[in-house]
Amino acid sequence: MSNRRNVELVLLVFAWILGILGTLQVGWSTGEGTPPRLWITTAAVALIALVMHLVVRFRATYADPIMLPVGTLLTIFGLIMIYRLDVADARRAELNDAPIPTPDVYSQLTWFAIAGILFCGVLILLRDHRRLQRYTFTFGLLGLLLMVLPLAPVIGTTVNGATLWIRVGTFSFQPAEIAKILLTIFFAGYLVKTRDSLALVRTKVLGVGLPRAKDLGPIVIAWAISLGVLVFQRDLGTSLLFFGLFVSMLYIATQRRSWLFIGFFLFLGGAYFAYSTFGHVQARVTVWIDPWTYADTSGYQIVQSIYGLANGGILGAGLGQGFPNLVPFASTDFIISALGEELGITGIFAILLLYGILIERGLRTAITCRDGFGQLLAAGLSITFALQVFVIVGGVTGLVPLTGLTTPFLSYGGSSLIANWVILALLLRISDRSRRPDLSKVSPDDAMTQVVPRMKQS
Repeated sequence: MSNRRNVELVLLVFAWILGILGTLQVGWSTGEGTPPRLWITTAAVALIALVMHLVVRFRATYADPIMLPVGTLLTIFGLIMIYRLDVADARRAELNDAPIPTPDVYSQLTWFAIAGILFCGVLILLRDHRRLQRYTFTFGLLGLLLMVLPLAPVIGTTVNGATLWIRVGTFSFQPAEIAKILLTIFFAGYLVKTRDSLALVRTKVLGVGLPRAKDLGPIVIAWAISLGVLVFQRDLGTSLLFFGLFVSMLYIATQRRSWLFIGFFLFLGGAYFAYSTFGHVQARVTVWIDPWTYADTSGYQIVQSIYGLANGGILGAGLGQGFPNLVPFASTDFIISALGEELGITGIFAILLLYGILIERGLRTAITCRDGFGQLLAAGLSITFALQVFVIVGGVTGLVPLTGLTTPFLSYGGSSLIANWVILALLLRISDRSRRPDLSKVSPDDAMTQVVPRMKQS
C-alpha cells in the first residue's frame, strides 16, 4: 500500500524535474534566460501535484500509482509549450511595436489549480463510484442539456464556425467537455441494466448475428443525436466522440460484434448524408484530401502543421528553436504539431506512449473492477481519452479530417483541462475500489492472507 503511493510520489517528482528542465531549455534557447517567475511557477505546480498526491494517499490508498504522474507530466508538457508560444508572441509584438499580450501560461496554471481542486473534491466526496448509478437518467438528461446549451440565445457563442461555447460576460466555457463525463456515466448505468436484452440474437445475416428490432432503438437514438450535433452545432469532433463512445461501450457490455457492424454502417450513412448536405462538412473533407490546393485559405492550418512536423524531423528542432507560432491556434487545436516540431517524431511517440499507458491503466481498472457499472464506466472513460487522442492527432497529421477536439491535458483551455482531471479522479476512485481487499466475505483469520498479496500489486 505505502510502496504504491511512494512510487507515485517518485514519479511525480521526476515529472516536476522534467518540467523545470524544459522551462529552462525554452528560456535559454529563446534568449529569455532564466524566466523571472520560474520558481514561483514551478512551486505552484509542485504544490498542486503534492496536494493531489496526498489526497490520493489518504482517500484512495489502493488506487493505481501510474495515472496521476502521467496526467501531471502531460499537463506540464502543455504548460511548457504554452510558455514557449507566449515567448514567441511577445517577440512578435515587440517587432511590430504592439502591446505585449498577457501570457497564457498563467491562465493555464490557474485552470490547473482549479482542476486539481475538483480532482481532490471528487476523491473526497465520492467514496464509492457505485453511488453514481443511482442517478443514471439524471446524468443523461443533464448531459444532453449541456450538449445543446451552446444553441441557446444570448449565451451561445460561435467560434471558428462551430457553436461550442457559452459566454457570460468575460467567462466562457465549453459545456460538451462536462457533458461527455455525464453521458459516459449514463451509458454505463443504462447498459449494465439492459445488456442482457441487447445481447440477444434473433437472426443472422451473412453470419453476423443481429439483435431484435426493438433493441436497435438505443444505437439509432445515439446516431440521431450525434448527427444533430453535427448539423446544428457544426461540431464534427463531439459528434464523432459521442457516437463512437456509445458504440464502443455497447460492444463491451454485450460482447456482440454485430453492434460494431451496425454502428459502422450507421456512421458511414451519417457521414455520407452530412457530406452531401452540409457545406462545412464538404469543406473539411476537401481540405483533408488536398490541403495544398487550399494552402492560402482553408488549408493553411494543416499545411503549416505539416511543414512544422517536417521541420522537426526525427529528433526535433529543440525546445525554443522551432517556429511553432506560425501554426494558427498552436496552443489549442495544434499543440501536438508545436510539440512535434520542437521534440520531433521521437517526442510525439513519447507523448503517445504516455497516452497509451494512461488508457491501458484505465482499461486494466475496468477489467479488475468487481461490479458491472464500474467496469463499463472505467472502460468508457478510458475510451474517451483514446478517441480524443486518435481524432486530434489524426487530424493534425492528416490521417483523418480535422475536428475541433482538444488534446487531453496538453491543450490550452480550462474546460478541457478540468474535464480530463475529473475523469482521472473517477478512474482512480474505481481503481481504489477494485484493488481494495473485500474483507466482508472472509473470516478474520483469513483476512490477512488476502490483504498481503494485494498490497504487493503495483
